[in-house]
Amino acid sequence: MHDSPSPRIASLLRSRQPNHTLPAELYTDANVFDADMEVIFHRHWIYVGPICDVPEPGDVSVVDIGRSSIIILRDDADVVRAFFNVCRHRGARLLPAGISTIGRLVCPYHQWTYELSGELAHAMHMGKDFDASCHSLVPVHLRSIGGLLYACLADRPPADLDDLAEVMEARLAPYGLRDAKVAHQVDLIERGNWKLTIENNRECYHCSATHPELCVAFVDLDFGFDPASLSAEDRALAEAHEMRYAGKAREWEALGFETKAVEHLAGHPTNFRTQRLVMGGAGESQTADALAACGRLLGSMTRKDLGDLHLWGHNAWHHFMGDHAVTTMVMPLSASETLIRTKWLVHKEAVEGADYDVDRLTHVWKATNEQDAHLVAIAHAGIGSRGYRPGTYSRFTEGQLDNFLTWYIQRMQAHGF
Repeated sequence: MHDSPSPRIASLLRSRQPNHTLPAELYTDANVFDADMEVIFHRHWIYVGPICDVPEPGDVSVVDIGRSSIIILRDDADVVRAFFNVCRHRGARLLPAGISTIGRLVCPYHQWTYELSGELAHAMHMGKDFDASCHSLVPVHLRSIGGLLYACLADRPPADLDDLAEVMEARLAPYGLRDAKVAHQVDLIERGNWKLTIENNRECYHCSATHPELCVAFVDLDFGFDPASLSAEDRALAEAHEMRYAGKAREWEALGFETKAVEHLAGHPTNFRTQRLVMGGAGESQTADALAACGRLLGSMTRKDLGDLHLWGHNAWHHFMGDHAVTTMVMPLSASETLIRTKWLVHKEAVEGADYDVDRLTHVWKATNEQDAHLVAIAHAGIGSRGYRPGTYSRFTEGQLDNFLTWYIQRMQAHGF
């Protein structure tokens, strides 16, 4: 007789060896997927999109999160709010996933009608004793951190999102994400577990072999290397890069642009890491030639040579450059499928065809995401084999993977597993 799901998951979590990948079932089992959604995606802050998804009153973004769905909107008072996408009558979903513009929220089932502030405005045939004030939409916790929107479906969200705000508000302010627009969006479904998606993103061990487009501007040395494995020539290049980074960091800090790494990982409910990195080549942007893709810079930026400000979270990664930003949301669909939603942001007044070309803007990360999707798929397929055994991480290049899985296990155990 098999253990019930919770004791079995708890046993698997306890069995994980430090600095190793997870036992196979923690990637492949449907019960584990349900537990991940309940604990990580329903009780923690998760990234749900940039604030420029809803630039004007009446603009709406609907995001599905497992079996739940939330409505993010800007109301008539210019306040950005979030509600569960559930009619208070008989539970029908009010809107499909995606971006739209509305005047009021009208349930397609029985036409219950809600104001953009969530109050029930109209419900036919409910009688004189019906109290509409008791049937407002159920709110969802929502915070904007420098123009990045985070939602938490729990009644009591983790308080440490304030730590993210303290670090990132100042770092993101010059990029003016509130005055940006989405120039392009690509949804990609990876055939693998969401934790494999995050693991793949947290290391650049694979970058030089699989990401030729990204490596024009992205320097894989920033994510670790084994000095003993490098040739004398490569060691010299690594030392030169470290000296260049140190010099740039001093220059950027003197200009008021925070550069140093901040890690808020294991031991915290809200997982994030940020750092400003030097880019390779021309050093301006993550494009095919490392030159800026947009002639109109973001926000109050006046320089193109301020590096790549990156921000990781447990369901997202972002890159902010002088000319554009790339934001990516990770949303699990099943134990073996994960939605990767990437948006390219430019200044809201930038004109396509004049200030930027979409193909040039998106080329690098389109190629990179497709390459990563292949890697995640073959990793998931291999983990499903009887021959899989948890593997050892490189202490030089994969330390962030151990940090992530340590955080994941801590959070699952903190919520009863």
